Amino acid sequence: MKRPLLLALLPIAALAADDPYAAQLFQKHCATCHASEAGASGRIPQVAVLKSMTPAAIQRTLDSGIMKQQASALSADERLKVATYLGTAVTVERRRDEIPNPCAARPLPAEGASWASWGGDLANTRFQKDAGLSAADLPRLKLKWAFAFSDTSTMRSQPAVYRGRIFAGGQDGSVYALDAKSGCVYWATAVQSQVRSGIVMGEARGNPAIFFGDSAGFVYALDAASGNQLWKIRADEHPASTVTATPVFHKGRLYVGSASREEALAVSPGYICCTFRGSESALDASTGKLLWRTWMIPEAAKARPRTKAGAQAFGPSGAGVWTAPLLDPERDTMYITTGDNYTDPVTSLSDSLVALRLSTGAILWSKQFTAKDAWNSSCQLEGKVNCPDTEGPDFDFASSAILVTLRNGKRALLLGQKSAVIYAVDPEARGKVLWQSRVGQGGTVGGIEWGSATDGRNVYVALSDISFDVTRKPGSNDRAYNLNPTKGGGLFAFRIDNGERIWQAAPPKCEESRPDHRPCSPAQSGAVTAIPGIVWSGSEDGHLRGYSTTDGKVIWDYDTAHDYETVNRIPGKGGALDVAGPVVADGMLFAISGYPARGGIPGNVLLAFGLD
Repeated sequence: MKRPLLLALLPIAALAADDPYAAQLFQKHCATCHASEAGASGRIPQVAVLKSMTPAAIQRTLDSGIMKQQASALSADERLKVATYLGTAVTVERRRDEIPNPCAARPLPAEGASWASWGGDLANTRFQKDAGLSAADLPRLKLKWAFAFSDTSTMRSQPAVYRGRIFAGGQDGSVYALDAKSGCVYWATAVQSQVRSGIVMGEARGNPAIFFGDSAGFVYALDAASGNQLWKIRADEHPASTVTATPVFHKGRLYVGSASREEALAVSPGYICCTFRGSESALDASTGKLLWRTWMIPEAAKARPRTKAGAQAFGPSGAGVWTAPLLDPERDTMYITTGDNYTDPVTSLSDSLVALRLSTGAILWSKQFTAKDAWNSSCQLEGKVNCPDTEGPDFDFASSAILVTLRNGKRALLLGQKSAVIYAVDPEARGKVLWQSRVGQGGTVGGIEWGSATDGRNVYVALSDISFDVTRKPGSNDRAYNLNPTKGGGLFAFRIDNGERIWQAAPPKCEESRPDHRPCSPAQSGAVTAIPGIVWSGSEDGHLRGYSTTDGKVIWDYDTAHDYETVNRIPGKGGALDVAGPVVADGMLFAISGYPARGGIPGNVLLAFGLD
């Protein structure tokens, strides 16, 4: 599929506003039927009808509905772009009579235990000190209820717990407020696209509110008591933008990082890569008004010389922000970690720790951990059509920085990178490395992925290093990727003061955890969560395990990959665990299950565990 040369000469602003690539995909794969006389019989909806549908509804039709076969030539990212291009974004609060298993109406309580953000606190420690659970309680920790999302195979959005309620979002665009103890539903709201970021609690217009981002790049504010939409904005107008980073709320402001799917779209030979540049923004939490935005690449992308493979190219690009920021309000400072470049030329803020002024967004200093890391998904394909000449190792940051205080009273930032290296750096010395330790090999989906946890003494680090066995399909040049059941995984504990390794827990073997031979990997990619005495880590094999913080022994293990009878009467199924870590509040443990994106087991459930 060749792309018209004229498209490469359009201004970058036009590329961002009109998304000509999505228009071209529609023209090539869909227009013959939907934009022609073929739809006159009424059996094939024409464009005007499609534009009355939501992007989420269109995407479900392309992914798993009646148009699945026709859309099979499109990648998941291309199907999302077509759905976003065609559909009309709406937010719908569901009527009470449409909600299965509704709770008795009552106001949001005035107080209660919480896990209200990605990292559990502004320092991103992922540690719940007053958990209402202890290591001695774990033999009594049982599944209390399961809740299923419809039209869903991927669970990635970390829920938030607040005042006895749990707020959760799904692949189908649904957002629910549930009772933490019983799983009944207080309200349900449907938004434009997949809820991609985690949920964060805050305040808007003087009342409790929830905030999150979706796969189409929108950020939402919903009233926590009713689910009514308060505002919605795009964090970045680039057509491939997405909000993976969970926003952080503090004193009337919402801090949001922007990333994109453009790195994945580069697999298409017809896609001219790339024009996106990452940013961090501050929004007014009551209105969504942009207060400041700081680009991780100061200059906008422009046409560049062809690559060695002969592809047209734009650059510089990339350096997306995939992670929740770390806030240090006392010093008017925030810290973010960044992704790699997508194309040449490489830039200085990719694969970096960046310190910004919290009040203005001004960059204070930065430290780059992997230089010359320009990479996109076409680098994995034969021909590497859109792969930049630099072709770096793809060692960007997918996990947030963590702020700790050492025994000597000095502060340190803990950083886990996809290179499989954990660092402790000095924020007062512009990121000077205090210690570092390697835990694995690292790679595109390897190394330290979504986040570590600390109890103030040790830092607990999970290793992905997910691996695939690659084979050629008979009579074809196509390659098949199957999870390697013997490589990846492991949990490590390091002393935060000096990096001393306290213990290492080897990953359980997949042959033992998955005797039914379903897709299995021991990789531990998801974020880690800790309470006093216990650290939890989920695995691609579907198991959620509780490890002793003393010696790393597994003292609690639950296999989430099975069928469930759910409180909302939708068929429930668990699967692989990835991205979001479990959250703990008021004596209960909550986890989501299902992640087929890397060849793992799909699923659609939110699970709630409590003491019997």
